[in-house]
Amino acid sequence: MNIASVRRPIVPPTPPRAPDDMSFLGRLAVIRQNMIATWGQRAYEEEIIQGRLFLHKSFILNRPDAIRHVLLSNYENYSRTPAGIRMLRPVLGEGLLIAEGHDWTFQRRTLAPAFTPRATANLVPHMTAVLDETIAKLDAQTGEAVDLREVMQRMTLEIAGRTMFSFGMDRHGPALRNFVVEYGERLGRAYLLDMVLPVSWPTPMDRARARFRKRWTAFVATLIAERRAAGKKDGAPPRDLFDLMDEARDPETGKGFSDAQLVDEVATMILAGHETTATALFWALYLLALDPDTQEEVASETRGEHLDAIADIDRQKFTRAVIDETMRLYPPAFLIARAARDKDNVAGVAISRGDVIMIAPWLLHRHEKLWDQPNAFIPKRFMSTEAPDRFAYLPFGAGPRVCIGAPFAQAESVLALARLIGAFRVELVDTTPVIPYGVVTTQPDHSPMFRITRR
Repeated sequence: MNIASVRRPIVPPTPPRAPDDMSFLGRLAVIRQNMIATWGQRAYEEEIIQGRLFLHKSFILNRPDAIRHVLLSNYENYSRTPAGIRMLRPVLGEGLLIAEGHDWTFQRRTLAPAFTPRATANLVPHMTAVLDETIAKLDAQTGEAVDLREVMQRMTLEIAGRTMFSFGMDRHGPALRNFVVEYGERLGRAYLLDMVLPVSWPTPMDRARARFRKRWTAFVATLIAERRAAGKKDGAPPRDLFDLMDEARDPETGKGFSDAQLVDEVATMILAGHETTATALFWALYLLALDPDTQEEVASETRGEHLDAIADIDRQKFTRAVIDETMRLYPPAFLIARAARDKDNVAGVAISRGDVIMIAPWLLHRHEKLWDQPNAFIPKRFMSTEAPDRFAYLPFGAGPRVCIGAPFAQAESVLALARLIGAFRVELVDTTPVIPYGVVTTQPDHSPMFRITRR
């Protein structure tokens, strides 16, 4: 069914597109503020765009078979760029998202059992408990102006804390949020020297990041020490992600994580497990506030459902489509950048050692050759029997390095949106357009106020 034939879908606001002839220095000036705003119309129409990034060529890939080659068929030839490593290592250390080669293989194999569908199902009670508390707090704010972005951040942080450690984040949450804000506002932005110098040459900002990392890892180690002090009954099944990760062993070598490795893995999972999900839920609520008819469809689907188990979540087909469409329009990771280790040929294009390959889900998900009405909010496109090409839709990446926590994030997002919209009608108080900007993740340029009323 073509939903556009029934009613015109909404088209949420986006940043103005850059002139296609914008100079390199002009793009460089915009990158630190909003990477999304550096792309012009060509990037939404052409399959492969070649440019230059300092001493090397750069390529934007919008062609699924080319993306498949880079992320799957020949993925070992492509590593993170120096700028990417600089942005992520201070907060993620040598965890799964950063590791390469044998280190990555060991971590992936060791962590895999903690993120199976069965393991995720065992964590759903932690999610529902936090959602019950969140809904109870929002009940006291019905009819008032509410910052739902902040509510989603606090809620997903609480879910991350309980699913990881089985304890709430009342005491530690403010400190953790301060770390996230501090890093995102200054240290997580790319500066000129970050992109020019090799990783082995520290920049002035690297020194600031190193100081941040020292404080950050000490904080995560404190959380781990508190969880270990709480203990676990002998012979009892794992009760949270920490139990699963602490007891995890590589099936081939029998090795587990050292204390330092565990700090990096926990940091990775807490950050990836709350910040990106909070952002996705904010955008979903924003879109549903703009589109009351679609909001009512979500509410109708949830009516009468208990929503306290994986089977209940799996039945929310339309709500899942809303989440999928939200992450198409606002992919949490708006850019995947890789550097070629050696020469290659990608869709007939010669790649040299050191060339930078950019796969931008923001562009890919809005590409005019890949999607019908690419800028419109049409959740039912994900309920069609014709699924999008696997390498045209990358909210969690693709290939061997696809996000290990995707099933967890999808379950949490669908459950949260279904429960919230099932309980409340959501509308915008602030009519100022919310413009997405890309710095670390796809964030809103401001937090609009919402009004919620009980259904």
